[in-house]
Amino acid sequence: MYDVIIIGSGLGGLASAVILAKEGLKVLVLEKNNQLGGNLQTFSRNKTILDTGVHYIGGLAEGQNLYRYFKYLGIYDGLELSRMDEDGFDVISFDGDPHEYPHAQGYANFMARLLRYFPEEEEALQKYCARLQEVCRLFPLYNLEAEGNYDTGILSLNTRDYLDSLTANEKLKAVLAGSSYLYAGIAEKTPFYVHALSVNSYIESAWRVIKGGSQITRQIVRELRKYRVTLLKHREVTEFVFREGEMTGVRTRTGEEFTGKQFISNIDLKATLAMAGHFRKSFTNRVALLEPVVAAFSLYAVLKPGCIRYENRNFYHLRNEASVWSAQFYTDETWPQSYMASMGLKNPGDTYAESMTFMTYMRFEDVKPWADTVNTVAGKADRGADYEAFKQDRTERFLKEIEKKFPGICNCIEAVYTSTPLSYRDYIGGEEGNMYGYVRDSNRPMLNFISPKSQISNLYFTGQSVNMHGILGVTIGAVATCSEILGKKYLLDKINREIKTDI
Repeated sequence: MYDVIIIGSGLGGLASAVILAKEGLKVLVLEKNNQLGGNLQTFSRNKTILDTGVHYIGGLAEGQNLYRYFKYLGIYDGLELSRMDEDGFDVISFDGDPHEYPHAQGYANFMARLLRYFPEEEEALQKYCARLQEVCRLFPLYNLEAEGNYDTGILSLNTRDYLDSLTANEKLKAVLAGSSYLYAGIAEKTPFYVHALSVNSYIESAWRVIKGGSQITRQIVRELRKYRVTLLKHREVTEFVFREGEMTGVRTRTGEEFTGKQFISNIDLKATLAMAGHFRKSFTNRVALLEPVVAAFSLYAVLKPGCIRYENRNFYHLRNEASVWSAQFYTDETWPQSYMASMGLKNPGDTYAESMTFMTYMRFEDVKPWADTVNTVAGKADRGADYEAFKQDRTERFLKEIEKKFPGICNCIEAVYTSTPLSYRDYIGGEEGNMYGYVRDSNRPMLNFISPKSQISNLYFTGQSVNMHGILGVTIGAVATCSEILGKKYLLDKINREIKTDI
């Protein structure tokens, strides 16, 4: 029997496993797929590593929040990182506009770089930067604190409305929200705290993880093996086992049953409820109302050697200012309205890029004709000629848009690979292949606040469908989940004490 069984090996599950194993608990992690790590997964084509989800990370400079969490988990020192361009780790651009508007590292530098393009907007930029930092201070675990001055009113502040209150300059507002792919922003719904928590850590410091997010997984797995955590792949949990009203174990598709004292679900929240039963109808109905975040279509380009110079930044390109909020509500004729682009290196210091990844929004309804098929490394399935024709059409249309921003790029591409919402659904497990869990709505701020401790006394939730998304958000979520088991003050005191001793 295990002390804790964790279902799903995304970052939330793996980080939870490290935290609990460090406390001497006997931990089992069950993963349905061939590769651990959830959105940390990479794949290799043409001898090139391609990243599915981790294009850059924030908050990793010494003393910053993710640095401190990763140091506690024991993984920071083993990571191969490269700091991105401090004068523009992200650049925002628009059709017909020759400028690239930078998001720079450090708040003073962030302001200074944008003032070159918006000299009359100093007051608005000062207020924006101050408000971002103020909001981030309201969230205790974001600052490695057990308690804080949490202001529930901030949950209702809408991002677009706040930007409208700052300035009438539509271009500046679009630039400030230009990296909204980080949270899949929706004009009428996205709370400002989601924008702030997502953007702030990158302004503090922005980093490439050399050779992909799976490097994080490898470092965590090394730690898990040190603490003798059991990791089992190809073990899809299909049923929660209850005896006399108490959860005692899980059954897998392989027919095995694993028994434990406590359980953490790192899989999609709705999928967890479907397997568990035993939840009050009011809670089940509430979860059913949660709206999945939009999915993505990703294009991975393996580049010809020596063809495209590497730029140490990400590109967010939009058709126009309105596309910041409208891009996921495209029609067939207007797709794609915007995209994010990221370059990949073979070795640090290389002059030329080895690959480029491009992401744009794609709703699940676009791939619904093939929704009944599942295709992974563990279980191959042929979705047919129609699906391949669909992907080819979208690839050609996407490349046509990309060529406008990067003239001549098509001549530099050696091979192209793609992922659709079905790929993300099958490999990551989110409802409808959603990018980041469920939509957070400033109009109904408490709907998405799900406690990590469930109504079943020994079942807990973690992962992006419960807490904030992203590397930092999911790591913080794992700490929140483990706090329910170990005690928040005890765990935060221990984390801060160990980090201080290490430094």
